[in-house]
Amino acid sequence: MPAYLIADVKVTDDAWVPDYAARVHEIAARHGGRYLSRSGNIDTLEGTPLGSTLVALIEFPSKEAARAFATDPEYAPFAEARKAGSVSNFHLIDDTDLAGAIPYLPKG
Repeated sequence: MPAYLIADVKVTDDAWVPDYAARVHEIAARHGGRYLSRSGNIDTLEGTPLGSTLVALIEFPSKEAARAFATDPEYAPFAEARKAGSVSNFHLIDDTDLAGAIPYLPKG
């Protein structure tokens, strides 16, 4: 079942960004990850703005694959650099419909 990693990042020191941007997508790809977006064009339609510099959306074949990416030893130095130079939140969701009313999504 597909899973989606949502990275909500507010950069506080951009020294880590060039290397991260150039290399991390390759590590994600080895776990079946595919970036659907890595954008700083964030418009808040309702509610309080996130205050984020960027939001990334990465599709993985499963939650296990996403967790394997996040805990990959090769990713660890990039994660540490990101954490040191940003306020980051990573969220992991699947493709289910909690209410079960959308016929093309599995009931969640």
